[in-house]
Amino acid sequence: MPNTENIESIIGNPRKAINKLAFPTIFSMLLMFLNNLIDSFWVAGINSDALAALGFISPLYLVIIGLGSGVGAGANSLISRYVGAQRIEDANNAVIHSIILTGIVSVIILIVGIFFLDDLIVLLGASGVITYCLSYGQIIFLLNIVFLAPNVTASIFRAEGDVKRATNPLILTAILNIILDPILIYGLNLGIFGAGLATVMASLTGFVWMLYWIYIKKDTFFKFKFSHYKRNLGIYKEILVVSLPAGTEEIIFSLVAIILNYLIMITAGVNEVASFTIAWRFISIAFLPCMAIGIATITVSGIAYGARNWKNFDETIKYSTVLSLAITLGICLIFYVFSHQICGMFNYSSGNLELVNRAAEILQMLVFYNCMISFGATAAYAYQGVGSGFKSLGLTILRELVLSMAFAYVMGITLDMGVFGVYLGAIIGMNIGSFVGFICIWIFNLKFKKEYGDFS
Repeated sequence: MPNTENIESIIGNPRKAINKLAFPTIFSMLLMFLNNLIDSFWVAGINSDALAALGFISPLYLVIIGLGSGVGAGANSLISRYVGAQRIEDANNAVIHSIILTGIVSVIILIVGIFFLDDLIVLLGASGVITYCLSYGQIIFLLNIVFLAPNVTASIFRAEGDVKRATNPLILTAILNIILDPILIYGLNLGIFGAGLATVMASLTGFVWMLYWIYIKKDTFFKFKFSHYKRNLGIYKEILVVSLPAGTEEIIFSLVAIILNYLIMITAGVNEVASFTIAWRFISIAFLPCMAIGIATITVSGIAYGARNWKNFDETIKYSTVLSLAITLGICLIFYVFSHQICGMFNYSSGNLELVNRAAEILQMLVFYNCMISFGATAAYAYQGVGSGFKSLGLTILRELVLSMAFAYVMGITLDMGVFGVYLGAIIGMNIGSFVGFICIWIFNLKFKKEYGDFS
């Protein structure tokens, strides 16, 4: 029989609910991003071209992950609002709608991988390392469903408060990838293709574990049965209103890496891209607390909004921001102080001390890229929680592209400050955009208080 204890634990105190959902998610996401770091670690041992190729293709991989996260965010938001409004049957129906959307997205990615992957790689400016890019990227695109499905399923588990089942398969995936990478890359002499194959095999194993709970043990709160499916275009619309912007936001994060790669390439060359690839891995890790707490914010703010409970919504905004800010600043401080030791691990596999030392210098600068991002991230995820996905997207575009990349281009290219200007401009734009986003969600919070504050 399904256990309602998880549901009850996320509809009460927002702080307890966020802690319950966020901290295990932070741990699992750290391990998941460690996959990319481990890939870089072992691929660096092949040669610098292979490492640069990984830097070029990784944004495309993150686009796939982002699309899965987008559908998951849409499902999480709608299901959470249904839970807050005590509409459990509609929540079960939304689960099946989410699965169908996942299948459609997977087919689209498959078509792109078959017909357009070569063109995308050339468009990214990676024609010089296209063989390495294809070796890693083809299997990722062709078997993209093993990344999409676990992502969406985990989001549904979070919507019912079952954080263990949302995170444990991801932990298993990360551990398996860490084990399989050296075996496939060097033990079986598969090279960079082995890194891609290890990622696919590990993710598939984690998803099989999820399927065991759903269809064999059958003790999840929500039912993944098509007998609950009642086609409702309104549900598809509600999911897409959040998932399309949320998925686009993840694509924007990848576009940022692509644009930075391009700007770095024309201002400093391919070796700088390789060093940046190492540093950017750690910058992505520093963003994980904001992302994990933000995912929890979608659920908790969605429940509060669905129940028209302003006090819980207000507490969610405040606590999410402070918690993610404190953790992010702590991580940034560690990375700044120990940048050479952290990046030094890559010297073991690459044997290129100059590349590693430059990566440490870049890391020391880019830690300031994430310092204030918790303000903008809270705003974006809270908007997703209440179903205002396009407002979330607008804030992300403003923060990541309009401000961050515009400043990077102006300072690096227009003002001829070189690669230093590229990094500095990205940092300035990111921090300004983060504060603008928080002002917007706070105005929304005040309007919510005016309408429902007296009744919550």
